Amino acid sequence: MSAPVLYLLGSAAPPVLDIASVVEQAQADGWDVCVGLTPTAADWLEDDLPGLEQRTGHPVRSRYRRPREADVWPAASVALVAPATFNTLNCWAQGITRAFIVGFAAEAIGKGIPLVTVPCVNQAFLAHPQFPQSIERLRGAGVRVLLGEGGFMPNAPGTGKPKDYPWLAALSAAREALPG
Repeated sequence: MSAPVLYLLGSAAPPVLDIASVVEQAQADGWDVCVGLTPTAADWLEDDLPGLEQRTGHPVRSRYRRPREADVWPAASVALVAPATFNTLNCWAQGITRAFIVGFAAEAIGKGIPLVTVPCVNQAFLAHPQFPQSIERLRGAGVRVLLGEGGFMPNAPGTGKPKDYPWLAALSAAREALPG
């Protein structure tokens, strides 16, 4: 039996800098991992992309494929959107799909692919009137959002602790989301 496929889709927030260790953890848990990034996250990780591709055996994607270009990833069993920034979450909830990972996640709702997301926002973003609406819209669409106790706990602006990002809870939630 082949390994379940985890799409690990990250935005440009400091925890994305640890994505290589998250890939290792997921693989140790039996996942076949495909990494997708927003363009800015891909830029931040530019020097690490070849190693991620070698580690996963799949190209890292940060753009949509071109017409007539083959899909290079196996079908997703579960998608984990983490870290998910304010912009990523709001665009996803509103169907604004300029970024590949947001477009995939938006379409995955309609395809019935299990989705888990872990925000990475500070308390100032949390106070924006659009943010709670976006979270509720995603939850209403069946997305498991790990925000608050047991997930990501927003901090005051400028006081983030990327090493405290709940990657283990995210991977555990992805495992729980597997069909069957």
